[in-house]
Amino acid sequence: MYKDHRITVIIPCLNEQQGIELILRRMPSYVDEVIVVDNGSTDHTATVAAALGAQVIREDVRGYGRAYKRGFAHATGDLIVTLDGDHSYPVDAISYLLEAFLHLRVDFLNGSRFPVRDSRSMSFKHKVGNLALSLATSLLYFRWVRDSQSGMWVFRRSILPLMNLESDGMAFSEEIKIEALKNPRIQFGEISILYSSRLGEIKLNPWRDGFHNLWLLIQKRFR
Repeated sequence: MYKDHRITVIIPCLNEQQGIELILRRMPSYVDEVIVVDNGSTDHTATVAAALGAQVIREDVRGYGRAYKRGFAHATGDLIVTLDGDHSYPVDAISYLLEAFLHLRVDFLNGSRFPVRDSRSMSFKHKVGNLALSLATSLLYFRWVRDSQSGMWVFRRSILPLMNLESDGMAFSEEIKIEALKNPRIQFGEISILYSSRLGEIKLNPWRDGFHNLWLLIQKRFR
């Protein structure tokens, strides 16, 4: 419980046994519920997560968005915090994000990785791609978004019924922000976080996922 708000942390994982162990060992005590969505791992991700006290839910259909939607369906907290299982997002920043969330009185708070402080955490190609997609989001939806691809957010669970979340893949990350941005009943905010190098294998395909994300931006804007 954090200032009378029940907190759920949701972490989608695909072969992240190294990262998930570090994350769960550093999870703050005020977090009421940790849900690890195992998206078909072939390593010991699920075993490690369960041993460290997380609620492990399996989603056999692969996909970043698919895993998140499964996690949302099981969440019971008033506020949901999201993290990637590769330890690239700062567990220690959860209290900082929650404080900002409550102070700004928003319904959805995005953790922006920009400006990137650790030069090893993101390649030049990924920086350019992320900035291009964020600029496209900002132009299409008439609201400046510094990091449309970030995977660390805090939001009220009560706003989920107000969103039309369709993507099962990596585009889910930008889609949930788009749904928050375009709904007048949802207050959107953004704040910078420290982003670091991931642990484990890289699953993102920059060109394929980048073009798919751009196409989703256009579809949702003009459909």
